[in-house]
Amino acid sequence: MDKSKLLKIYIGENERYKDTSLYRYLVRWLKENGLGGVTVSRGIEGYGQDKILHTARLLELSSDLPMVLEVVDQADKIEAIIPNICQIVPKGLVFTVDVEVHKYGKNP
Repeated sequence: MDKSKLLKIYIGENERYKDTSLYRYLVRWLKENGLGGVTVSRGIEGYGQDKILHTARLLELSSDLPMVLEVVDQADKIEAIIPNICQIVPKGLVFTVDVEVHKYGKNP
């Protein structure tokens, strides 16, 4: 693979966009825009810029847990979608990191 980037998007589970969950919208949008793949992880605890603690602990049940979307693809493909992602994500954290891909997909 050529130069690659990891795109990470941190959002709240309750964030919505166009009448659907933001993370679900982003997964479909990324697929429609030809990105190689996306993984969504649900955090068990965290806080963001607002310093409000969101947790999955039973006694402090929060319905707005952190969601993390991770996308690895060619650097130019990731860089091309960053402006759109930043417009779609109302609040959260969006960043990229240069990565080396050692394997992608199945063996021939």
